[in-house]
Amino acid sequence: MDAPARYILVVAHTGRQDSLIAGLQVCAQLIAAGVTPVLSEDERRDLLAADPSLCEVAVLHEDVQPGELELVIVLGGDGTILRAAELVRGCAAPLLGVNLGHVGFLAESERDDLDRAVARGLAKDYEVEERMTLSVRVKLGKSVVYQSWALNEATVEKASRERMLEVVIEVDGRPMSSFGCDGVVMSTPTGSTAYSFSAGGPVVWPGVAALLLVLDADSSLAVELLDRTGGAGILWCDGRRPFDLPPGARVVVRRSPIPVRLARLHPGPFTDRLVHKFDLPVTGWRGPTGRD
Repeated sequence: MDAPARYILVVAHTGRQDSLIAGLQVCAQLIAAGVTPVLSEDERRDLLAADPSLCEVAVLHEDVQPGELELVIVLGGDGTILRAAELVRGCAAPLLGVNLGHVGFLAESERDDLDRAVARGLAKDYEVEERMTLSVRVKLGKSVVYQSWALNEATVEKASRERMLEVVIEVDGRPMSSFGCDGVVMSTPTGSTAYSFSAGGPVVWPGVAALLLVLDADSSLAVELLDRTGGAGILWCDGRRPFDLPPGARVVVRRSPIPVRLARLHPGPFTDRLVHKFDLPVTGWRGPTGRD
């Protein structure tokens, strides 16, 4: 009896030479292991142009559906991982990131470990970590005019450089504060490393169910664009999927029931990942002595 087919999605920034080469390497390794690599139509075209022998590569949504994937191997930085999460939103396949960018905070491995990372992915030798995401809705009056989601953050930003936004913040159906600003960031714990930490604020550990402002994850957070100044805005989710916000629009954010699943090859304390990725100074630490 034939073994069931195995499909692994490969997401690469094929417009960059290093990512294209890594994509070719991964696809060849998967094919040699009897696994079908799956790519988006555009990325398959780029890889076939570079190596026409990769004819066994399938196309996502045409040959293979997201629900048939067992794993997603992502070659690039955090932006590429966010794009991959969008491609497989709602399916169970975890994302295994190999960093080809700079910090690559969400990535699990570096370029030098590519072969080994793929081998462990093929062997299913990884743990799955779930990251909280946001459900994002835009309302005009009583009508929902747009829905999206975010892993890192949803931002409401001013549409015009010359005019500030006038907003009012609401928590759990109650107004909290109104003010003028350039924008409002509504972040998950995952996004806190980019926004809160870089601005000198606290990092929220990924296992904490919270929204920033630091709210209980069962709370809802809303931003209303006051129409008294006529200022329009733009909603961005993870820096992607822009949506124009007219005056009077209301952006409602709450915890989504659909997490992003990350494949982890090196499970360990989040503290160690934070120190490693941001090169935080720990000189002088002597470690615990006895029971602290």
